[in-house]
Parts: sequence; C-alpha cells; structure tokens
Amino acid sequence: MTLEITGTAAVVFLVARVLVGGVVAFMGVNHFLNAEDMAGYAGMKGVPAPGLMVPFTGGMLLFGGLSIALGFYPALGAGAIAVFLVVTTPLMHDFWAVEDPEQQQTEMTAFLKNVVRACHRIHLIVSHSPVRFLARSW
Repeated sequence: MTLEITGTAAVVFLVARVLVGGVVAFMGVNHFLNAEDMAGYAGMKGVPAPGLMVPFTGGMLLFGGLSIALGFYPALGAGAIAVFLVVTTPLMHDFWAVEDPEQQQTEMTAFLKNVVRACHRIHLIVSHSPVRFLARSW
C-alpha cells in the first residue's frame, strides 16, 4: 500500500523536501569551501586522514542532499546522510570526553540533534524501500 499525497499536502511535502535536501547539500558544499579549517578540526578530534575524509564526507552530504531535494533515489541519498551521521557524530561530538561543562552541553546538544537527524534518514530509507512493510503503524 502506497500513501498518495495530493493538494496542499503535496506542496508542503515538496517544499519540506527541497528545504531539507538543500540544507544538507549546503553542508556538503561547506565541506569543500572550508576544507582546510574542517580538516584541522577533524584532525584535532582524531579523525584519520582528515584531508581526505572532509571532502569525502562533503560529497556524501552533497549527494544525499541533492537526491532528497530532487527526489532522485531519495532512499539512497538518505542512506549516505545516515552513514555520515552515524559514523561522524560520536567522533566529532564526543560530549562524554569534554571536561568544560559549557562545552560539554554544546557537544551533547549537537550529538543529540545528529541522532535525531540519523533516525529521520533511516525512517526515510525504510519508507522508500521494499521493506517498508516492516514499519507498519502499531
């Protein structure tokens, strides 16, 4: 069974899809525009080969964002974003390793936001895949 969205709901869905995808794609572009600074920060956080990983993850975000915004294989794009978030979130926002309470709170907030974002992308993957029957409502 497929959910058909029509009328105003279709317009709202399209606008939301373009906005979410556009923001993620912009995050990817930002990885290329600020690659040197981001690589320095990633290196400080212990990311291996940060000079390679920053553009690689930027490409994941750019591809994922554009695929969602354009509706071109959105589940694949959501997968790229989900992998990015699942791998990078514990590396870049390790709030448990921060001693300063204010910085720890900032990192924990970023960590939790990324967990929600990853869950949303996983939901998008399931809802656009052949296994969507597994996500039936309770």
